[in-house]
Amino acid sequence: MVEKTSSAGANAVVCQKGIDDVAQYFLAKKGIAAVKKAKESDMGKLAKATGGKVVKTLDDPAKNDLGYTGLVEERKIGNDKMTFIQGCKNPRSVAILIRGGTERIADEAKRPIHDALCVVRDVVQEPKILTGGGASEEELARTLRGYAEMLPGREQLAVQSFAETMEIVPLALGENAGPRPYRHTLGN
Repeated sequence: MVEKTSSAGANAVVCQKGIDDVAQYFLAKKGIAAVKKAKESDMGKLAKATGGKVVKTLDDPAKNDLGYTGLVEERKIGNDKMTFIQGCKNPRSVAILIRGGTERIADEAKRPIHDALCVVRDVVQEPKILTGGGASEEELARTLRGYAEMLPGREQLAVQSFAETMEIVPLALGENAGPRPYRHTLGN
C-alpha cells in the first residue's frame, strides 16, 4: 500500500482510523506524512479544501484522488498535539484555535467570535448594515429636531418631545456600557 501511495504521488495521507506502526515507518521512509484518527467531518472539509477525494481503501490510489496542500505539520500547543494543513488548493474552511486558562474562559471567548463570524456571514449574504448602539435612534432624533423647527407652536413641542424619547436608548446604552471607574470612599 505504501508503494502504491508513493507511486500515485502522495506526500501526505490522512486517515480516519489508526495507522499501523510498520506502515507509518515505511510512509515516513518514503517522505509521506501520516495523520491518523482524523474526524469524519474534518475529512470532508479537508477533501474540499485540497481538491482531493475521500477514498475507502489505499489498494489502488489514483492521481485524480489526490488533492494539493503546501504544508502538513504537527505542532505542540500547550499539552496538545495538533496537525496543521496549510496552503490548500481551495481553502474554503479554516480552524480558529481558542485557548483560555479554563474551559469557561475559552467558552467566553468563543461566543463573541461566533457572533462576529455570523455578522460577516450575514453581510456577505445580504450586503446591508444597520448600525447599532443607538446610532439609528440618535439619527432619527436629530432629523426630528430639524423637522420640529419647521412646525408651529405645540406641534413643534410634541415632535421635540418625541425626539427626546428617541435619545433614551443611546443614553441608556452609554450608561450601561463598559466598566465604571472605581471609587473608594473612606468611612469614619
